[in-house]
Amino acid sequence: MLFDHPLDKTVPIPLYFQLKERILAEIKNGSYPPGSIIPTEAEICQALGISRTTIRQAITELVTEGWLYRVKSKGTFVSAPKINQDFIKKLESFNDQIQRLGMTPRTEVLKLTVTSADKPAADALRLKEGAPLILLHRRRFADAVPLVVLETYLPQDRCGYLLDHDFTSESLYKTLQSHSADDKILYVQRTIEAVSAGATDARSLQVKPGSPLLYFTSVGYAKNGVPLEYSKAKYRGDRNKFEVTVVPE
Repeated sequence: MLFDHPLDKTVPIPLYFQLKERILAEIKNGSYPPGSIIPTEAEICQALGISRTTIRQAITELVTEGWLYRVKSKGTFVSAPKINQDFIKKLESFNDQIQRLGMTPRTEVLKLTVTSADKPAADALRLKEGAPLILLHRRRFADAVPLVVLETYLPQDRCGYLLDHDFTSESLYKTLQSHSADDKILYVQRTIEAVSAGATDARSLQVKPGSPLLYFTSVGYAKNGVPLEYSKAKYRGDRNKFEVTVVPE
């Protein structure tokens, strides 16, 4: 436990680092589960006989690294673990990825309808502005926690059959591929930027307005480099992290 024994002042390891590693170990072994409050600076100071400056440095690093978060006038709490989203570097369905991580996925279809292409969608899909598109608007969960809201647009003249499918349980990419080999998404180009949650996104993702979100825009390409899918996705910044692998050219 955190206070089982004093820190070792005889070794050349900074006390703040020893404390940081001890708190981190307690988080990882479940002694301090997500949402729980950790001891105050005063309690740690009294129990371990170290300065508040040392304690503050350890806690600040854990906050910066995302293990803890502070609430003014209430204390320091353990953060919920972030989900490592590696879809940025490979094509994998949301359900497959969440299940691979040991969690239960769920998809809520907010809208499946026909709409008109605005300029960004038209440019991405190489269509005229106002062209009819299929709009698939979804909210996706892991273990009942909303992670992302996304809007996906596809040409109606080629993908109208999607209106007959249930995307609460079906995969969009698998449905496209099953319908025709020509509709299989072969590669995707994605861009990412940081945005703040507006009122609608905050409600959908169960965060406070102004909370940080990660905003992805994606274009999926089918056979012969034809753009078939344009998506806009907003991920909770507090529950997601993204992994990429970079290799030399």
